[in-house]
Amino acid sequence: MLGIIDILEEKGNYLREPYSKYLEDGIFEIRVKVGNNISRVLYFFYFEKRIVITNGFIKKTQKTPKQEIKLAKTYRNHFLERMEHHE
Repeated sequence: MLGIIDILEEKGNYLREPYSKYLEDGIFEIRVKVGNNISRVLYFFYFEKRIVITNGFIKKTQKTPKQEIKLAKTYRNHFLERMEHHE
C-alpha cells in the first residue's frame, strides 16, 4: 500500500486504473491486492496538491460499499471545517 501511496504522491490526479479510481463527489480510491484480499484506501485532493487519505478497508464485494464512501465524505467535511478554523 505504501508503494502505491508513493506513486499517488508522484502522479497526483493523473494516477488512474488499475491503481486509482474516481468514485463520486471528489472521492477516489487506491487499491492493492495482497493475497486474496483487495485493500482499498479512500482519499480526496485538497489545495496545493495535497492528498488527504480518509479511510481504508478490505473490499469483500465487487462495488465499493456506499457506507465507506459516505464515511470518506464525512471525514472530508470534518477536515474542511478544521481547515476553515485555522485560517
